Amino acid sequence: MSVLDAPAGAAAPAGRGESLVSVFVRLKLTLLRNGLRQSSGRRAAFIASLVVTLLLAASQVLGLILLRGNEQVGTLVVLLTGVVALGWAVLPLFFPSGDETLDPSRLVMLPLRPRPLVRALLVASLVGIGPLFTLCLFLGSVLALAHGAAAVVFAVIAVPLTLLICVALARSVATANIRLLTSRKGRDLAVLSGLVIAVGIQFVNFGAQRLGQAGGLGALEPAADVARWLPAASAIASVDAASDGAYGPALAQLLISVVALGVLLWLWQRSLVKLMTAPDGSTLVAAEPSRKGSGSGRTGLAGLLPEGRTATVMQRSLRYVARDPKTKAAWVTALAIGMIVPVLNAVQGAGSVYFACFAAGMLGMQMYNQFGQDTSAFWIVALSISSARDAYVELRARALALLLITLPYTILVAVVTAAVLGDWRSLPGVVGLSFALLGAMLATGAVASATYPYSIPQDGAFKNVVPGQGGLAWISILGGMVASALLAAPVIALTVWMHASDRQDALWLLIPVGAVYGALIGWAGLRLAAPRTADRLPEILTAVSKG
Repeated sequence: MSVLDAPAGAAAPAGRGESLVSVFVRLKLTLLRNGLRQSSGRRAAFIASLVVTLLLAASQVLGLILLRGNEQVGTLVVLLTGVVALGWAVLPLFFPSGDETLDPSRLVMLPLRPRPLVRALLVASLVGIGPLFTLCLFLGSVLALAHGAAAVVFAVIAVPLTLLICVALARSVATANIRLLTSRKGRDLAVLSGLVIAVGIQFVNFGAQRLGQAGGLGALEPAADVARWLPAASAIASVDAASDGAYGPALAQLLISVVALGVLLWLWQRSLVKLMTAPDGSTLVAAEPSRKGSGSGRTGLAGLLPEGRTATVMQRSLRYVARDPKTKAAWVTALAIGMIVPVLNAVQGAGSVYFACFAAGMLGMQMYNQFGQDTSAFWIVALSISSARDAYVELRARALALLLITLPYTILVAVVTAAVLGDWRSLPGVVGLSFALLGAMLATGAVASATYPYSIPQDGAFKNVVPGQGGLAWISILGGMVASALLAAPVIALTVWMHASDRQDALWLLIPVGAVYGALIGWAGLRLAAPRTADRLPEILTAVSKG
């Protein structure tokens, strides 16, 4: 629901002399109430989330109060405040549809001045579950830190100041990027939010392990010393400084947050003015098409690829990676996790250089369900396949497009992992084994794509299989991974034998062995999958079009 959809009495306050702030607060409550009226499911979800939030907030406050007097509680709450402020800054970029009031472009047609509008939106933004939880967290932080009358005075100022900084930070970032968030790229960003969360969890897990090895929060004191002078953590840090009697640093830290709030409000107001006065792409005359390269039909990547169907299919596959949100999310996830897992294990000293093969496994999985990423558009591909030869060329081109990214990235991960561990002698064995594994996964992926195709839904950011096809997906992926391990078993056995017999000086032989073996296995898998694909085109088209 937009502002213009609100009740008439809420949209025209001038006749009663009502302030703009109160109008926007009532509009926010109206949006919330009307949203809850839509269904009982929404009401139940809202009530459940409110209860869970209150319970979490109460436990956080209680836990922080119990830490009162601990010598390291200042380090904890300062870093916690910094993390919360960072979350307020980035979450609107990943979940732009979570709050309709984040879109100020809905107010463009209303006669509102920027400064009163900023003030009204800032106050209205304090209404919600997120601000309530943040407020409780900051209250618990100052209760754990404040000792003495002066610290209480600083705490009374620091809590609302920190909350306002968080809200203003979220609003200024969202306003500055609102046209991105409402575009196709913004929807891509929302799809990739799951990746960011997954990667973030890996780093949090790594940080927690390092913290446990270091023996406690004392290891974080250098980071906390820096965060004490960064808004909004500096406002909470001023309470800690005032409790210790350092009134000069406390006042300076508080002033840093006050200045930061003023700068954020100014930037927010500037973004609002630009948003409401500058034309966007829909109001500009389309630029004349560029004539650059018009004299040649093969430019850029196409000029480097072999002519014919192979070049066309490879370009189409690579464009899926660059433009289709679901395909892009799968690829970026594989690239990120494929690097993070071996490198983080190597940094902790608990891994092996052979963990780099994990990258080959993650990237090789992109060969599975090749036709599912086409969804209903696969019928165009199906019309171009009239024989097993056509199917072979189609599958081979898709595999080559995958290898353009996979081969150099696999080598990069192996080199980085070996560099972190200092185990350069095992690097050739890792690269050769990765080549064999990639070839095996290309083979099994091609066969699985033809035998167990399934549809990828387009309506949900985190839905990768349509209802009723989950079994097909599990059979395709898990069965293919087991088959790939069996196909790569000869190279695995050769690698183990070389290490067990202390023949590590000959590990370089695994690079050509793995490359040739992987190429032969991949070629055999494509040859086996080609006639199956040509014969099962109607079934594949039906399966992948269900999304």
